[in-house]
Amino acid sequence: MMFTKAFGLLGLVSTMTAALPMTLERRDTNSTGGGVEIINNMGKDIYLWSVSNSADSTMVTLTSGGNTYSESWKTNPDGGGISIKMSTTPDQADVLQYEYTLVSPLIYWDLSCINIGNGSEFTTAGFAVTSNDSGSCPSATCKAGDTACADAYLFPTDDQATHGCPDTVQMTLNLGSSSG
Repeated sequence: MMFTKAFGLLGLVSTMTAALPMTLERRDTNSTGGGVEIINNMGKDIYLWSVSNSADSTMVTLTSGGNTYSESWKTNPDGGGISIKMSTTPDQADVLQYEYTLVSPLIYWDLSCINIGNGSEFTTAGFAVTSNDSGSCPSATCKAGDTACADAYLFPTDDQATHGCPDTVQMTLNLGSSSG
């Protein structure tokens, strides 16, 4: 019982800390050493939200010019996955998602274009995910202008777009011109 209360208190402190405003964020490291880095090559600011079981998340502004956001793999307290939502506007319109679920010793990840509208700036610019372990971990590329990218979810049952990698992998998501 005390153990549960301690975790509850830790979660409350974490939630309060997450409510602080910020422009760039680096999450605490975890035991696996893996994570994702998002690089903004789009020539405009990108707004991010790292969301777990709660839709309430702090917005992070990733300024243009190759600036980065890094997040170590983390788990959802409810057992589901994490979604890093990216938008070119702070109102979460036209959202590209990098989604992952840590099930040690694996990380399952995907890109989702389900909430991208017609004429999306992400589609126009292109985006790609690579890793530091190309032998064990697949990449995903949606070239500039590809509105039917086979490497991303376009509708909820596009399960071929889910990939599994060792949880020690470091992933890189390039948004824009450096995406191949």
